[in-house]
Amino acid sequence: MAQEEQVLVVERKVLEQAGMFQGLAFDVERYLNHLFAPGIPRFIPRSQAEKNPAYKQLIPYVIMNCDGKYLSYVRGKRAGEGRLVGNRSIGIGGHINPADDAIPLFGIYEAYLAAVEREVAEEVSVETKYINRIVALLNDDSNEVGSVHLGIVHCWTLDAPKVNRKEQMMTQMTFMTQTELREVEDTLETWSVLCLGGLDKMITAPMSAD
Repeated sequence: MAQEEQVLVVERKVLEQAGMFQGLAFDVERYLNHLFAPGIPRFIPRSQAEKNPAYKQLIPYVIMNCDGKYLSYVRGKRAGEGRLVGNRSIGIGGHINPADDAIPLFGIYEAYLAAVEREVAEEVSVETKYINRIVALLNDDSNEVGSVHLGIVHCWTLDAPKVNRKEQMMTQMTFMTQTELREVEDTLETWSVLCLGGLDKMITAPMSAD
């Protein structure tokens, strides 16, 4: 029998202590200091995390931009989160699993950053240089999916728009301007709608993941 997937979480009360919010929070350093404090993040079974809002699953949400355009795609039927199938997204990411924390010399935050790189590499091939910055935290308690997840929004600024998909669940992948994204806003998943409103601030955010 296959072992159940374990996912990285923090208790909701940790987020509340840092300052509960709805939508985007740009005070990145303060939140990361709370979320990645020693002993705070831990792994629990995904089935438990998905049904219990007392936990927030930490999800990297990587937005790729190049020359004023943003990578977007439609989640196909093979998408890992079935409740998001058919929606357009501007974020790439997924759950952080124990295998992602396999290097004991790293702290949990460094292991998280390494996991983000691997998660993206599983879904797309980025064939250009880029700058990776953490620019916001994303929380949406207005729906079932959002209530058990907390987004860590990364901005990857690419030297060139050279990204190819690896995952079949990613369809209609293309770079779009903010104007084009707003024209199809009714097809965007909730997290992407929230991020769309903060893109200008994200692009100029000073916080660096490195």
